[in-house]
Amino acid sequence: MPEPTHRRRLLILAICCMSLLIVSLDNTVLNVALPSMRADLRADVAGMQWTIDAYTLVLASLLMLAGSTADRIGRRKVFKAGLVLFTLGSVLCSLAPNLESLVAFRMVQAVGGSMLNPVAMSIITNTFTEPRERARAIGVWGGVVGISMAAGPLVGGLLVDSVGWRSIFWVNLPVGLAALLLTVRYVPESRAPRPRRPDPVGQLLVVLLLGSLTYAIIEAPAAGWSSPGTLLLAGLAALALAGLLRYEPRRAEPLIDLRFFRSAPFSGATVIAVSAFAALSGFLFLSTLYLQDVRGLDALHAGLWMLPMAALTFLCAPLSGRLVGSRGPRLPLLVAGVAMSASGVLFAAFDAEADNVTLVLGYVLFGLGFGFVNAPITNTAVAGMPRAQAGVAAAVASTSRQIGGTLGVAVIGAVLASGLASGLAGAPADGDFVAASRPAWWIITGCGLCVLVVGALTSGGWARSTALRTARRLEHTEEQPEPAAR
Repeated sequence: MPEPTHRRRLLILAICCMSLLIVSLDNTVLNVALPSMRADLRADVAGMQWTIDAYTLVLASLLMLAGSTADRIGRRKVFKAGLVLFTLGSVLCSLAPNLESLVAFRMVQAVGGSMLNPVAMSIITNTFTEPRERARAIGVWGGVVGISMAAGPLVGGLLVDSVGWRSIFWVNLPVGLAALLLTVRYVPESRAPRPRRPDPVGQLLVVLLLGSLTYAIIEAPAAGWSSPGTLLLAGLAALALAGLLRYEPRRAEPLIDLRFFRSAPFSGATVIAVSAFAALSGFLFLSTLYLQDVRGLDALHAGLWMLPMAALTFLCAPLSGRLVGSRGPRLPLLVAGVAMSASGVLFAAFDAEADNVTLVLGYVLFGLGFGFVNAPITNTAVAGMPRAQAGVAAAVASTSRQIGGTLGVAVIGAVLASGLASGLAGAPADGDFVAASRPAWWIITGCGLCVLVVGALTSGGWARSTALRTARRLEHTEEQPEPAAR
């Protein structure tokens, strides 16, 4: 297949960014709509956690399967299927009659979403083969997250206040249909030279690990952290993790190739992705509930308060991509870690909510930090890997983000629910909410510090040498005849 022209490559990038836009916008809009959904569906904190985590849990469980499947049967084919399923799931969510139906339909959305972001990143990686050009393309990709953060609260606030929370899912329809038509017309088909075989046992272990862990964390405040059910779920998660670590290295073509993690930059990118997106999801969850339940703002005005955070993310993401392309990932990761940690400290130690100036400053700092973190995660995850395994490597990076988002909402929500003795059935007093959320803000601060420390340790010369050795081993394996499965 001939190399696409520069204009065609930019068009492919735009189409892939459209898929990221609807997935990211959906999550941002949903956060703003949580209080309205909670009142209409008569849900508690755990119910609101499940509207978010049911999606991210399924997404995280299926991303690696989607990435390897796309490498095997065709990336454009899987990408189109994802657009159809995500758009259909959005329609179903807008029609959900109760909380249980909404959670189920969010899972349908997630099945489609699992076929979008990692596959789109694999398409971008195979379209932009020159490292500097690819880093800039990934910077644009990260900027789309900023656009969704900027537009999401405003669009969501307008829709919720004027039409109702169900309308937030309608936004996905025109974008999803347009992306589908453009994909059919302009995105070329591509697949790995030697496709990897399915790994159903590994997939089942991943679902068991993430599902049992998330369920235990969300339900523990009500059931008790030492209750038999919570302990049973925690034990099941531990067994699933042990099974993965024992079973996957024995397979000729595992779902999770653990050799990827011999690369220090790749391992660091995974840890940073979990930490950064746990901080983001927790930050949005706390901020939305505080602004609407405590300050009594409507959805639109709550979105306007979070606009500084979104604007900084939008402005800094392309700059981060350019810095990664010209100077490497270290500087963007250090800036991200410092800014996110400083934002967390403002809320945890200085009660930033008490004053409008410090509240806005906290949002600005977090937006600055998150804007710088996304491009180095994505670029580091795929840069050192063979192009034949781009789908799997991109899927691991995307899975790490979703695991972080899932755990962030689960842990932050559990800590908040434990701190508020009466839950969020009514609007808590300002001081009660601030005191109850303080431990959660310290967790977000810890996530920022993790980005800072791990980013500094895994972006040096020795780390790059481990990436080169890992890539050579993987390429050597790809060139060998296919071994017999054990």
